[in-house]
Amino acid sequence: MEGSKVLIVEDDLTLLSVLKYNLVKEGYLVVTAADGVESLEVARREKPELIVLDVMLPKLDGFEVCRILRREMIVPILMVTARSEEIDKVVGLELGADDYMTKPFGMREFLSRVRAMLRRTEMMKPEATPVKEKLPPTIKAGELEVDLARHQVSMGGGPLDLGPKEFNLLVFLMRNQGQVFSRDHLLEKVWGYEYVGGTRTVDVHIRWLRQKIESDPSHPRFLLTVRGAGYKFKE
Repeated sequence: MEGSKVLIVEDDLTLLSVLKYNLVKEGYLVVTAADGVESLEVARREKPELIVLDVMLPKLDGFEVCRILRREMIVPILMVTARSEEIDKVVGLELGADDYMTKPFGMREFLSRVRAMLRRTEMMKPEATPVKEKLPPTIKAGELEVDLARHQVSMGGGPLDLGPKEFNLLVFLMRNQGQVFSRDHLLEKVWGYEYVGGTRTVDVHIRWLRQKIESDPSHPRFLLTVRGAGYKFKE
């Protein structure tokens, strides 16, 4: 959203300058860092609403920065790297990144990703939900419990560590128990209308959720695959 604060973490000063220029032009407030250690200091001090995080950084790489930030705050993270290997993308997402771009990329696509991520974050805020008074403070399914106010998930009373997109995906499916959603529909509702990533992102997050909430992920009880159609949540 216009006026949102964005932290850019990039050691290529030319690229850093270009990204900052275009974000400022779009109306965003921009703060920057050129290495991993500095990025943590700036993030803690400035509390940005979105972080654009390069992977290959001096002092502390982007993967480690992402891991540390995920323990300390809930903030959308867009990872950027010159690498193209699929394993790097998977590692970044497993550490808690919300999206991933490989250099070189077009500025139009970059700005679209930023807008989509910020819009989705804004929509998930309780005060942005007109029917919040009608929503229960918690959602339950067996021993699985989601505390909406505290943004926490537990199983049998024990806390589960879910990333922001995992949480949003789980909440959406639990609120619509029994209804089947295609991957494209889930991308639209959970990731946002302007998300330009592939539907494999949905499969990856479903797999991570199963590993955390299912007693036997290979034979899920809650998150079911409907062949040829998509996914549904069943209590």
